[in-house]
Amino acid sequence: MDSCVCAALAARDFDAYALHIGYGQRTEERELRAARGVAEALGFKDFLHLKLDLFQRIGGSALTDERIAVPEAGEEIGAHTAAEIPVTYVPFRNAHFLSAAVSWSEVLGAKTVFIGAVEQDSSGYPDCRPAYYEAFQELIRRGTKEGDIVIRTPLIHLQKKEIVALGVELRAPLDLTWSCYSGSDEACGICESCALRLRAFRQAGLQDPIRYAGRKPGAGSGAELQEQAAAHLADPRSTREE
Repeated sequence: MDSCVCAALAARDFDAYALHIGYGQRTEERELRAARGVAEALGFKDFLHLKLDLFQRIGGSALTDERIAVPEAGEEIGAHTAAEIPVTYVPFRNAHFLSAAVSWSEVLGAKTVFIGAVEQDSSGYPDCRPAYYEAFQELIRRGTKEGDIVIRTPLIHLQKKEIVALGVELRAPLDLTWSCYSGSDEACGICESCALRLRAFRQAGLQDPIRYAGRKPGAGSGAELQEQAAAHLADPRSTREE
């Protein structure tokens, strides 16, 4: 969902190219289908799918190692500290993603790399923090041909409910997105990623349009999400959870 909203911002302001990386995650095929759908809906000029097998080979994450169970969300979702990095963290993953994106940017002549990292309301992953991207920016400055490619993290300080609202404003195809850590046909609704997403839609006064196990899907399209949002804002009895 975060990547989709970030992609909508990129497509609004630039000729955009999409990069998707399969790294052996449990829902790799479902995520690829979602990524292709989002890129097509937003009019991206090209879509590059890469495969990295190192994360699956080294293990150490519930997303890539079948021996480690995906945990259910706790009562205080998104409240991890630096000492409580969850087992869904994939070791140093975003550095590999950024490296691939910067390499392709040099070939394309692109000067901006967007990534939908979010620090607040997240699972406490160390590679979703501003300092991480500031350090990587210096690496680009020193280690690329021109040194002028810029990483943009437009969502990094937003809360999930704000990302949902921004997505609706941008008419991002949120109905095509996938966030679940374990389900491919239906989202499980109980992993931390699902819980964060469901809470964000609830706090934004909207119904998540994707299908969850044991629950019928909500709004089926971006247009219906727009209608929901308009109705919510127009209803004087509506309130937003903080």
